[in-house]
Amino acid sequence: MITIRSESAGDEQAIHDVTAAAFKDHPHSDQSEPFIIERLRDQGALTLSLVAEDEGHIVGHVAFSPVTLTPPVAGWFGLGPVAVLPDRQTKGVGSRLIREGLAMLAGDGAAGCVVMGDPDYYQKFRFGHESSLVFPGCAPQYFMALAFSGAVPEGTVAYHPAFGAE
Repeated sequence: MITIRSESAGDEQAIHDVTAAAFKDHPHSDQSEPFIIERLRDQGALTLSLVAEDEGHIVGHVAFSPVTLTPPVAGWFGLGPVAVLPDRQTKGVGSRLIREGLAMLAGDGAAGCVVMGDPDYYQKFRFGHESSLVFPGCAPQYFMALAFSGAVPEGTVAYHPAFGAE
């Protein structure tokens, strides 16, 4: 039975391994995802880090970190990376991680969340393309937003610098 819980001290290597395995053969990955999570954690920007655990083993992980909007709007976060072991994919583990993470952010008063990814997948979580919100370098249909309260703001989004570091 899968349990979703917050990351605990000592989970770091398992999160790294799950993330590396999940993105190993992904066609749009440069294999940096495990290191993005580590840099976010090291820089105090891993706002929410949830793991999916099955019989004491971590089988999935989702990260949420702050994003910056220009002009400034507070309370927005980015979803990702989200990773599930290859043999557990398509079984709802990632969906549970995302749903619980979004609910926690909303419950903590976040204004909204953005994600870059497959629209067919993320639309089921109520993410949608918003022309008022731009992420430079990303085809618009792959960048989506979800407002928890109020309207989606206008502006340009920047993810935490940990996403661009080498």
